[in-house]
Amino acid sequence: MRLAAILAASALAIQPTMAQAQDAPCITPAQAASLAGYALPSVISGTTKRCDTALSDKSFLKTSGPALAQRYATRKTETWPAAKAAFLVMSKGKEGADKIFSQLPDASLREMVDVVLEGMIAQEIPIGECGKIDNFVRLLAPLPPENTAELVALMIGMATAEKVVKPGKLAICKG
Repeated sequence: MRLAAILAASALAIQPTMAQAQDAPCITPAQAASLAGYALPSVISGTTKRCDTALSDKSFLKTSGPALAQRYATRKTETWPAAKAAFLVMSKGKEGADKIFSQLPDASLREMVDVVLEGMIAQEIPIGECGKIDNFVRLLAPLPPENTAELVALMIGMATAEKVVKPGKLAICKG
Protein backbone atom coordinates (compact mmCIF):
# COMPACT_ATOMS: atom_id res chain seq x y z
CA MET A 1 0.00 0.00 0.00
CA ARG A 2 2.81 2.41 0.91
CA LEU A 3 4.62 1.88 -2.41
CA ALA A 4 1.36 2.27 -4.33
CA ALA A 5 0.63 5.56 -2.56
CA ILE A 6 4.11 6.88 -3.32
CA LEU A 7 3.79 5.91 -6.97
CA ALA A 8 0.33 7.49 -7.20
CA ALA A 9 1.63 10.74 -5.75
CA SER A 10 4.58 10.72 -8.12
CA ALA A 11 2.27 10.21 -11.07
CA LEU A 12 0.03 13.01 -9.84
CA ALA A 13 2.95 15.37 -9.49
CA ILE A 14 4.15 14.91 -13.06
CA GLN A 15 0.85 14.33 -14.88
CA PRO A 16 -0.51 17.39 -16.66
CA THR A 17 -4.24 18.03 -16.32
CA MET A 18 -6.67 18.50 -19.16
CA ALA A 19 -8.29 21.49 -17.48
CA GLN A 20 -8.12 24.88 -19.10
CA ALA A 21 -5.95 27.49 -17.36
CA GLN A 22 -8.95 29.44 -16.12
CA ASP A 23 -10.32 26.26 -14.53
CA ALA A 24 -7.11 25.51 -12.64
CA PRO A 25 -7.86 25.22 -8.91
CA CYS A 26 -6.33 27.76 -6.62
CA ILE A 27 -5.46 27.64 -2.96
CA THR A 28 -5.93 30.42 -0.44
CA PRO A 29 -2.96 32.43 0.82
CA ALA A 30 -3.39 30.76 4.24
CA GLN A 31 -3.38 27.30 2.62
CA ALA A 32 -0.28 28.29 0.63
CA ALA A 33 1.50 29.37 3.81
CA SER A 34 0.51 26.13 5.55
CA LEU A 35 1.63 24.08 2.57
CA ALA A 36 4.95 25.93 2.50
CA GLY A 37 5.36 25.48 6.25
CA TYR A 38 4.59 21.79 6.00
CA ALA A 39 6.88 21.31 2.98
CA LEU A 40 9.90 23.27 4.20
CA PRO A 41 11.55 20.42 6.15
CA SER A 42 11.29 18.09 3.13
CA VAL A 43 12.40 20.84 0.76
CA ILE A 44 15.45 21.62 2.90
CA SER A 45 16.34 17.93 3.23
CA GLY A 46 15.89 17.32 -0.50
CA THR A 47 17.93 20.41 -1.36
CA THR A 48 20.70 19.38 1.02
CA LYS A 49 20.87 15.93 -0.60
CA ARG A 50 20.72 17.29 -4.15
CA CYS A 51 23.39 19.90 -3.56
CA ASP A 52 25.73 17.71 -1.51
CA THR A 53 28.40 17.41 -4.21
CA ALA A 54 28.06 21.03 -5.38
CA LEU A 55 28.57 22.77 -2.04
CA SER A 56 31.63 23.13 0.12
CA ASP A 57 31.77 21.44 3.50
CA LYS A 58 31.40 24.90 5.05
CA SER A 59 28.18 25.77 3.19
CA PHE A 60 25.09 26.59 5.21
CA LEU A 61 23.07 23.61 3.96
CA LYS A 62 25.84 21.15 4.84
CA THR A 63 26.56 22.60 8.26
CA SER A 64 23.08 23.73 9.33
CA GLY A 65 20.55 22.30 6.86
CA PRO A 66 19.60 19.22 8.90
CA ALA A 67 19.11 21.29 12.09
CA LEU A 68 17.03 23.86 10.20
CA ALA A 69 14.85 21.14 8.68
CA GLN A 70 14.35 19.70 12.17
CA ARG A 71 13.43 23.13 13.58
CA TYR A 72 10.85 23.63 10.83
CA ALA A 73 9.53 20.09 11.30
CA THR A 74 8.23 21.02 14.76
CA ARG A 75 5.31 22.82 13.01
CA LYS A 76 4.32 19.99 10.66
CA THR A 77 1.46 18.71 12.82
CA GLU A 78 0.13 22.25 13.22
CA THR A 79 0.29 23.06 9.51
CA TRP A 80 -0.92 19.68 8.23
CA PRO A 81 -4.71 20.29 8.19
CA ALA A 82 -4.49 23.35 5.91
CA ALA A 83 -1.59 21.85 3.94
CA LYS A 84 -3.68 18.72 3.34
CA ALA A 85 -6.61 20.84 2.16
CA ALA A 86 -4.27 22.65 -0.25
CA PHE A 87 -2.83 19.37 -1.52
CA LEU A 88 -6.34 18.01 -2.16
CA VAL A 89 -7.37 21.19 -4.00
CA MET A 90 -4.23 20.97 -6.14
CA SER A 91 -4.99 17.33 -6.99
CA LYS A 92 -8.51 18.09 -8.30
CA GLY A 93 -9.05 17.44 -11.97
CA LYS A 94 -6.38 14.76 -12.07
CA GLU A 95 -8.59 11.75 -12.74
CA GLY A 96 -10.15 11.70 -9.29
CA ALA A 97 -6.84 11.80 -7.44
CA ASP A 98 -8.28 14.14 -4.81
CA LYS A 99 -10.95 11.54 -3.95
CA ILE A 100 -8.37 8.77 -3.69
CA PHE A 101 -6.02 10.88 -1.59
CA SER A 102 -8.84 12.08 0.69
CA GLN A 103 -9.65 8.44 1.54
CA LEU A 104 -6.13 7.59 2.65
CA PRO A 105 -5.41 7.57 6.37
CA ASP A 106 -3.74 10.82 7.38
CA ALA A 107 -0.49 9.11 8.38
CA SER A 108 -0.20 7.44 4.96
CA LEU A 109 -1.00 10.63 3.06
CA ARG A 110 1.50 12.63 5.13
CA GLU A 111 4.23 10.06 4.53
CA MET A 112 3.48 10.03 0.81
CA VAL A 113 3.55 13.83 0.56
CA ASP A 114 6.85 13.97 2.49
CA VAL A 115 8.55 11.39 0.27
CA VAL A 116 7.26 12.96 -2.94
CA LEU A 117 8.27 16.49 -1.93
CA GLU A 118 11.79 15.51 -0.94
CA GLY A 119 12.23 13.36 -4.03
CA MET A 120 10.89 15.99 -6.41
CA ILE A 121 13.15 18.64 -4.95
CA ALA A 122 16.15 16.34 -5.11
CA GLN A 123 15.48 15.73 -8.81
CA GLU A 124 14.43 19.19 -9.96
CA ILE A 125 17.06 21.54 -8.56
CA PRO A 126 19.68 22.48 -11.13
CA ILE A 127 23.08 21.74 -9.58
CA GLY A 128 24.34 25.09 -10.85
CA GLU A 129 21.83 26.89 -8.61
CA CYS A 130 22.93 25.21 -5.37
CA GLY A 131 25.16 28.09 -4.28
CA LYS A 132 22.34 30.63 -4.70
CA ILE A 133 19.88 28.37 -2.92
CA ASP A 134 22.34 27.81 -0.08
CA ASN A 135 22.67 31.58 0.35
CA PHE A 136 18.90 32.08 0.15
CA VAL A 137 18.27 29.45 2.84
CA ARG A 138 21.02 30.96 5.00
CA LEU A 139 19.32 34.37 4.80
CA LEU A 140 15.91 32.93 5.69
CA ALA A 141 17.15 30.69 8.51
CA PRO A 142 17.01 33.28 11.33
CA LEU A 143 13.30 33.89 10.70
CA PRO A 144 10.73 31.97 12.71
CA PRO A 145 9.34 29.04 10.67
CA GLU A 146 5.90 30.65 10.32
CA ASN A 147 7.42 33.83 8.87
CA THR A 148 9.51 31.84 6.42
CA ALA A 149 6.43 29.89 5.30
CA GLU A 150 4.42 33.07 4.80
CA LEU A 151 7.29 34.70 2.92
CA VAL A 152 7.58 31.69 0.59
CA ALA A 153 3.81 31.75 -0.02
CA LEU A 154 3.94 35.51 -0.68
CA MET A 155 6.77 35.07 -3.20
CA ILE A 156 4.83 32.29 -4.99
CA GLY A 157 1.74 34.50 -5.06
CA MET A 158 3.71 37.43 -6.46
CA ALA A 159 5.35 35.24 -9.08
CA THR A 160 2.03 33.84 -10.29
CA ALA A 161 -0.16 36.95 -9.85
CA GLU A 162 0.47 38.41 -13.28
CA LYS A 163 0.91 35.18 -15.19
CA VAL A 164 -1.66 32.86 -16.69
CA VAL A 165 -1.98 29.80 -14.51
CA LYS A 166 -0.91 26.69 -16.38
CA PRO A 167 -2.62 23.39 -15.67
CA GLY A 168 -0.87 21.43 -12.94
CA LYS A 169 0.84 24.50 -11.50
CA LEU A 170 0.33 26.04 -8.08
CA ALA A 171 -2.04 29.00 -8.13
CA ILE A 172 -2.93 31.23 -5.20
CA CYS A 173 -6.43 32.67 -5.23
CA LYS A 174 -6.75 36.43 -5.33
CA GLY A 175 -8.26 38.11 -2.37
